[in-house]
Order: sequence, then structure tokens, then C-alpha cells
Amino acid sequence: MTKRALITGITGQDGSYLAELLLEKGYEVYGLTRRTSTPNHSRISHIVDSLHMISGDLLDQYSLFKAIQESDPDEIYNLAAQSFVKASWEQPMFTGESTALGVTRMLDAMRMSKPTAKFYQASSSEMFGKVVEIPQKESTPFYPRSPYGVAKVYGHWITVNYRESYDLFAVSGILFNHESPRRGLEFVTRKISNTVAKIKYGKVDKLYLGNPDAKRDWGYAKDYVEMMHLMLQQDTPDDYVIATGETHEVREFVEKAFAVAGIKDWESRVVWNDPRFNRPAEVDHLIGDPSKAKAKLGWVPKTSFDELVRLMVESDLELEKN
Repeated sequence: MTKRALITGITGQDGSYLAELLLEKGYEVYGLTRRTSTPNHSRISHIVDSLHMISGDLLDQYSLFKAIQESDPDEIYNLAAQSFVKASWEQPMFTGESTALGVTRMLDAMRMSKPTAKFYQASSSEMFGKVVEIPQKESTPFYPRSPYGVAKVYGHWITVNYRESYDLFAVSGILFNHESPRRGLEFVTRKISNTVAKIKYGKVDKLYLGNPDAKRDWGYAKDYVEMMHLMLQQDTPDDYVIATGETHEVREFVEKAFAVAGIKDWESRVVWNDPRFNRPAEVDHLIGDPSKAKAKLGWVPKTSFDELVRLMVESDLELEKN
């Protein structure tokens, strides 16, 4: 029997890779998208004819009921959110409505329309924020440092609450930073890879960045969506940290990106600590401990940090050349 999946946020980085993966596995894939005057299907344009698109919004409870009734899913992947940390200070109320309460609306729609479905919630390493231990694992206390991080903590705990209160198969993947050529240009990794490509072709002179010493655990989004699927194939629902277990400074990402582009005098091209990119409260050192996922699910990331930087820069070099 063909499995059916509903993905919120299907037009985003993770949603597009997950849709590809599920189609490869023979799923019937439904995607929830907000109505806009011009559809944003750039990341899924190559597969959109194989998908069933449903109009809906995490802010509109009724549209979620309708989406679940129409798709009748075996699995629900809730990836939609206001997902840019910087924007969460500029739009804290909207971030709370979509990234926090949107999870409750989705869970409640599932509980009332299709309680036998399996539910995946996209949790985030930003929940750890001002970290209280290194590395961070499933039991590490949360200390979020942005409205986005706070909203994600709510989404995480409401998923646990619905699992325990209503006996739903509902899980959270606590994903650390995961990047790809499909990352939005506002995120620091893609900003670096794209600007380096523009510098290579003489389109801009400088790369402007914030804190060079911020440390992140960066993985490849395509590897991480495999883990999302794997979590919903288990007999018992549980939450997992998804990470590489390695940490790298922003400065290191920049250095490797310029090396891939063959630009040697890169230091003179970078302006650090640009006040436009400083956060009101910084998250300094994120590094995940994925040992539970490795032990229980046999999952390990396939793509190295160096390979990830190469993939992103080469993709942007191709994009900017054309």
C-alpha cells in the first residue's frame, strides 16, 4: 500500500530535500503552501508535477484540518516556521504565532482528524542558546537566546505534551545547523558562498559579516532529512539530536569558501563585526552529541564540513557565472 505524507514548509530547503527522498521511496507526497501572488516553487520546480499542493497556513486552524482530511497522511512533517533567527527580533509576535502556536494547531488538527498518523516536529539547536554544557544532547537544558529559540522550545515541549497526553506518535528532531546550496541567502553560510562567488566574478568587492568567532555544528541538509524519515519508521516515538558532533568557526567557513573559489588574498575582502549583523543576544558555541541517533537508529552524517563548503561554493559559482 502506498504511504502518504504531508509536509508543511515543502518549498523550503528541508522540505524540498524531504519531498525528493519520499518520492524516491514511493510515497504520495502532499505539500502545504501559503497562497502568494507568485508561487515560490524554485526549490521544488523539478518535482512539482509529482506533488499534490494544498493551500494552507499554520496561522489558520481550519486550513490545517482541511489539509489533513484531503491528504489523509500516514506521516506529517511539520517543517514550516518563521525560521530566520535575526528576523525573530524584528517580528517576535509573528514568530511566536507560526513557530510556536503553529505546532499546536498542527498537532490538534492531527489529533482530531488523523490521530493514527505519525508526526515529526522540526526542533532546533537554537533552543540550547546560552549553552549549559558542551556538547549538547537530548537531556541538555534549554536556554534560548532569541524569540525564534523561545518559540522552538514551545514547539518542542508541546509535541512532547501531546505525545504523552493523547498517546500520539509525535517526535522532535533537534537539528543543529544544516546547510546546502538551497539555503536562503539571508543565512550566513549561503551568504558567504554566494558573496564569494560574486567576488570571484567581480560583481562585488567585500563580504560583510558579524561575529567571526561564533562556533556552529554544520551538517548537510540532504543527510538530515533522511533522519527525519527514519525517526517516523520506529515502533516507539522518541526525540533525537541530529548533528555532526564537530564545531567550526564562521571564520573557518569563510577561509575554506575562498579557497574553493581559488581566491588567495581573502582577508582583505572581508569586513568583520559589521554592527548590522550583530544579534541582541549571541549564541556562541553550538555542538551536538548525536550518539543516541547513532546507537538507536544507526544514523551517521555522510557529508564532511569541507565537502559541504565545496558543494555550496561550486553551486554558487555556477549560479553567478550564468
